[in-house]
Amino acid sequence: MNTNINFDIFFKQFAEGLPKGLLSLHHDLEKNLRVALDAALQKMNLVTREEFDVQVAMLERTRQRLEALETEIINLKSK
Repeated sequence: MNTNINFDIFFKQFAEGLPKGLLSLHHDLEKNLRVALDAALQKMNLVTREEFDVQVAMLERTRQRLEALETEIINLKSK
């Protein structure tokens, strides 16, 4: 999910909701709101979907290896 596209939609809807007299302030408001929103998101320490998917794949490989090792230990104990 591209957050820039979502931000663009949000800011467009925000600007459309402003009274006509405030449209001249639109660019300043948008710039300041983007900076504030970006700072808030940075503090949340979020990861991208790609980073999340990489971690999920690595966890799945680790789980498969663990299950294989558990099976091997059971086989060795039964001998």
